[in-house]
Amino acid sequence: MPVPAARILTLLELLQAGGTRTVAELAGRLGVEGRTVRRYVRRLVELDIPVESVRGRYGGYRLAPGHRLPPLMLGDDEALAVLLGLIAGRRTGLTTAERTAGETAAAKIRRVLPRHAARRLDTLLDALAVTDGPQTLPAPDAGVLLTVADAVRHHRPLAIRYTDGAGARSARTLHASGIVAHAGRWYVTGRDAGSGADRTFRLDRVTDPRILPGAFEPPPGDDDPAERLLTGFATAPYRYEVTLRVQGTEQQLRAQLPASVARVEEAAEAGAGWLRVRIRAEQLDWLPPVLAALDRPFVVEEPDELRGLVAAFAERLASYARSSRST
Repeated sequence: MPVPAARILTLLELLQAGGTRTVAELAGRLGVEGRTVRRYVRRLVELDIPVESVRGRYGGYRLAPGHRLPPLMLGDDEALAVLLGLIAGRRTGLTTAERTAGETAAAKIRRVLPRHAARRLDTLLDALAVTDGPQTLPAPDAGVLLTVADAVRHHRPLAIRYTDGAGARSARTLHASGIVAHAGRWYVTGRDAGSGADRTFRLDRVTDPRILPGAFEPPPGDDDPAERLLTGFATAPYRYEVTLRVQGTEQQLRAQLPASVARVEEAAEAGAGWLRVRIRAEQLDWLPPVLAALDRPFVVEEPDELRGLVAAFAERLASYARSSRST
């Protein structure tokens, strides 16, 4: 690419970063004189890119909203981040209203990715599972995410440093089986090579991932990483073991009690249409409103404390209804 053209594109990239850039700042970044910066700006304007001049002591140039999107200058990691957001949004149903636009945007970016960046994206998508629900939190560090994805795809041992919820730090070697995006957080599932136990780690707590020499064989019949994650959430040890019988379908129950919260099985002894629900919880006060929202007949089998909370919640609702009639 000729030097002036490369500098004009660099100027566009600097302006796209946002804010007002002084002539002196731009000249220093481009390695040219101020009058050359002005000439480059005129060239961008001739290309219908909306660059506007800002007067005053802190004046300079900035990119203004235009009638069409100017060419975007994205680095490899930026392009991967945009593509991953489009794909994850489509998988979680966040972009259904603009599905065609999302797909065409992804296709355009994918088409111009360098080969090595495209391979990194394919590696990540092969390793990624997305559960239902919005992804409201940012993804982990791109370097961590891509390194873990490479280990998953090629069955390579992975050394990580991990900080748990209590702040304790440890070094682990993981035989990673998959990456799962669930309810706004990102996780890696796999087998801890040291203990031999199946483990799940939050990726935002992982640092310094390194792929180790060698390879491992995935266990035969290895289950789906997303299913493993959800099952682990539902069976983890908690303060309370809640057991309910609810009359309804599993689809009706899942509207308020997703798989990450509750296990559901048939309760044949209770008659047709009854399901048994098992929940592990640290607190019980959130359950009465959820059971009310289900709007299905239910029986609390245990614990007794939950029966009292349900009765108290029902009484509060009744009192609210009585007071509304009297006003």
